[in-house]
Amino acid sequence: MIPVEALTSLMRSYNPRCAVGVIEAAYDYGRRMHEGQFRTSGELYFSHPVAVAMLLAEQRLDDNTIITALLHDTIEDTGSTYNEIALRFGDEVAQLVDGVTKLTNLELSQVGNAQAENFRKLLMAMSKDLRVLLVKLADRLHNMRTIRHLPPEKQVRKARETMDIFAPLAGRMGMQWMRDELEDISFRILNPEARNSIIRRFLTLRNESGDVIPKITEDIRTVLAGARVTAEVLGREKKPYSIWRKMEEKKEGFSRLSDIYGFRIVTRSVEECYMALGAVHQRWRAVPGRFKDYISQPKSNGYRSIHTTVSGRDGKRVEVQIRTLEMHAVAESGVAAHWSYRDGERFENPFAVDPFRWLRSLTERFEGAEDSEDFLEHVKLEMFQDQVFCFTPKGEVVKLPRGATPIDFAYAIHTRIGDSCVGAKVDGNRVPLWTKLRNGQSVTIIRAEGQRPQPSWEDMVITGRAKSAIRRSLRGEQRATQVRLGREIARVALERVGKRASDKALEAAAKRLGLEEGDDVLARLGAAEMTGKDLVATLYPELQREPLPAAGDGTAPVVIGLGSGQEARPAPCCNPIPGERIVGIAVRGKGVMIHAIDCEELVAFEEEPDRWIDLRWAEGHSRPDHAVAIEIALANDAGVLGRICTLIGEQHANITDIDFTDRKPDFYRMIVEIEVRDMEHLTHVLTAIDADSDVAQVRRFRRTAAAARGGAAHRGD
Repeated sequence: MIPVEALTSLMRSYNPRCAVGVIEAAYDYGRRMHEGQFRTSGELYFSHPVAVAMLLAEQRLDDNTIITALLHDTIEDTGSTYNEIALRFGDEVAQLVDGVTKLTNLELSQVGNAQAENFRKLLMAMSKDLRVLLVKLADRLHNMRTIRHLPPEKQVRKARETMDIFAPLAGRMGMQWMRDELEDISFRILNPEARNSIIRRFLTLRNESGDVIPKITEDIRTVLAGARVTAEVLGREKKPYSIWRKMEEKKEGFSRLSDIYGFRIVTRSVEECYMALGAVHQRWRAVPGRFKDYISQPKSNGYRSIHTTVSGRDGKRVEVQIRTLEMHAVAESGVAAHWSYRDGERFENPFAVDPFRWLRSLTERFEGAEDSEDFLEHVKLEMFQDQVFCFTPKGEVVKLPRGATPIDFAYAIHTRIGDSCVGAKVDGNRVPLWTKLRNGQSVTIIRAEGQRPQPSWEDMVITGRAKSAIRRSLRGEQRATQVRLGREIARVALERVGKRASDKALEAAAKRLGLEEGDDVLARLGAAEMTGKDLVATLYPELQREPLPAAGDGTAPVVIGLGSGQEARPAPCCNPIPGERIVGIAVRGKGVMIHAIDCEELVAFEEEPDRWIDLRWAEGHSRPDHAVAIEIALANDAGVLGRICTLIGEQHANITDIDFTDRKPDFYRMIVEIEVRDMEHLTHVLTAIDADSDVAQVRRFRRTAAAARGGAAHRGD
């Protein structure tokens, strides 16, 4: 295990004023908390947090990030708590450790909605403090370096998750070296044969032509010296996975791939970058279409560099990246450069992007996602792709993923511009909307009011923002069509039973079906998800019901649980009916009174458990002779009362009494006593009444003391 002295020594090398005492205290605390825990390899578990801390120290990160790395598994795997860490090391460290713990618990290898929602949570955690993700990435890198100790099936799952999520995240944050290593380790697990074949091919090339990297490096140094450019030149073979990806993209074999070597020229100033570029292009022929200037048009994560590919020694294609020392620091550390130190001071790298502004720009691109799967598609489409830079007619830069089209460009400016797009000009020439845009092109969008997105557009665009806007518009148009069709279906279906498809009726149906509004019912009708007959059955089920036989043969008990000779009758306070849970209360001289289980009058019998009798309704269909009261508020207009009475009769419910409780010039309120079979029958009656346009409110009425008070207050008595 790495000793604490090695960690503090590394931190002192870039920050002599680092809090050595606090680092040592965190090291000691983490070691004690993880005491007795071991990794699958047999090593002490605490060796892992220390290795993670060393990785972050190599990135020259601040004290709190290093302390978080040392403690990042304590809340999850030990008896440590958030409050204890906050007390010992401060709130900032506690929040960071808690954030890493939450990321660790996310199952990003799940599929579908689960993976999408977890990825959304990951980005939310990032948005609070990006250092949470820096620690998590270092944690994943060390785990991948030691993954050989895990069972094969777990290695494959972790490698796939790393390839799909963590490696692209590292690249998006500008930590390309970490992305390369994560991808290469994952590649070794997921496709070992392909990786080994590429490595064998590299060995064959070396045997045939020797190690060309030192020779090409010296060639470049000589050219730069002749141009009087002071720079450091670094050469490397590209990683096996990078080679494999190019082979897959270009559908070419290894033997036809020539740009398998990469070189970096690190200069002292921006001016020298362009001097170096000129010298390289004078000496070797540039490969057309392989030039990118990320200095004048930097990536969103702060990456700046000039990329060019030339035909070098023996005709081998060589990729050359040219950047300054500060740009190189950002290229190596990415967004983490914001927290880096140099000579004991927080180094204000002029090219380091503000991580919070970067996150804001990132999350803004995903705001159009309406659900979790849309969101994950946004992320995979936009977050993990290289970018192209195009210009508006006014010269403003629009960043888009590679392969974007003019429609993507239009939606990147504004949804309204995308929706009304009818054509596009690229560099002044009219082009089809499916044209793929290239770096540096000027794009003009041709618009027409009244134009709407076409279904074919979804296959033309690649940005999540454009796809989401197109789908949203198409869904809106489709819904409008379905609502129009559904309204006609509802009108015909309800007219057949003598009813009207009023907005009130549709709202009542929506409430019964658990939908938000009446238009949702119409949309279902128009989309053939329900029929007109279903709508009638929802609002007026009794109109379609055949008469049902009553339970028993006329002598069987309706209530089960009574003793021999006991008689029971519904309590007038709650009037329970079949379908409700009930209980009996023995009353001297009156037999057993049946109460609904939620009747407020039962409170009076809490201290008399001997009087309680467990009852239940008999199974089967009951006779429609169970009394219940309903309260209705309706418009005071000619014919309304008669129509409501007819509605109740149509639902096969018998009216036994009507009591007007409140009369006003424009409405009146009444209590109607009716007889029903059971709770289902009562629900049908209430739904049918609620569907009437002249009914303001309908509800079941109980004559308990509390209900009477509530009813009086509601009536204004």
